[in-house]
Amino acid sequence: MVVLKLSMGFAACVAVLFAGTAVAQTDNDILNFALNLECLEAEYYSNAVYGYGLNSSTLGSGPGSVGGLKANLSPDLLKIATELANDEINHVTDLRELLGNDAVPCPKMDIGGSFTSLGKAANNVDGFFPYNSDINFLLGAFLFEDVGVTAFHGATPLLVSKSVLNTIAGISPVEAYHAAILRTLLYQKGSDMVTPYNIRVWDFVQGFSNLRGKAGNGKDQGIVVPPADGRDTAYPFANLVPQDGQGLAFSRTPYEVLAIVYGGNATQPGTFYPQGMNGYFR
Repeated sequence: MVVLKLSMGFAACVAVLFAGTAVAQTDNDILNFALNLECLEAEYYSNAVYGYGLNSSTLGSGPGSVGGLKANLSPDLLKIATELANDEINHVTDLRELLGNDAVPCPKMDIGGSFTSLGKAANNVDGFFPYNSDINFLLGAFLFEDVGVTAFHGATPLLVSKSVLNTIAGISPVEAYHAAILRTLLYQKGSDMVTPYNIRVWDFVQGFSNLRGKAGNGKDQGIVVPPADGRDTAYPFANLVPQDGQGLAFSRTPYEVLAIVYGGNATQPGTFYPQGMNGYFR
């Protein structure tokens, strides 16, 4: 169980967490959890495409993000990234409209140094930055798009209201399309080297996937199928659809999602959310 409340300091939240005095979670709590994730995605894509983040109204008067830049993207990828950015901005707007006065502000988000720290943790490289090139941008987006898909899958069975379920059912497949686009583009570039690290894209992605899996109870897959005998191959088979072996997408609990986006510990804000998410989650 993870408990975070806007009106409480983090130490107090942890005290409630271990005291076991949880309050029933509502549809709006789940929507606000989704809103936090969509704020992150929208800020990343908006900065990369437009050079700026969400406006004050879309942020819900929240502090927004730090570290974002307009990315150095090729014309072809910029067209794709623009569609992704507009989708994510619309998702934030959709959730705010559905939540009304119950919508939380977007929290403070780190969309610069967080990627550098994750590059070091996952692949032992220094200075990874997602805004420098097409490949870096795709790698940065990979870090959270799959997480969003699994978070929506985990949330859907908990919803009560049909109108809320309809909205989430509309956003979820869009996130899955985004993840599939990213995974396909990365696979197509798989044998390219991530500059200046002399690491193939396939392997760099696998490092990120392993890191997410470690934080999120193993529910993750890279974009290639590892050889059964463990040998390296020049052109491995694609694994564009991460699933549980039964054709079903992985499902993550809020605790598992928080562990990933906080950098390994669901009860200790960090990485993408240095001050934690806003809302009540368990």
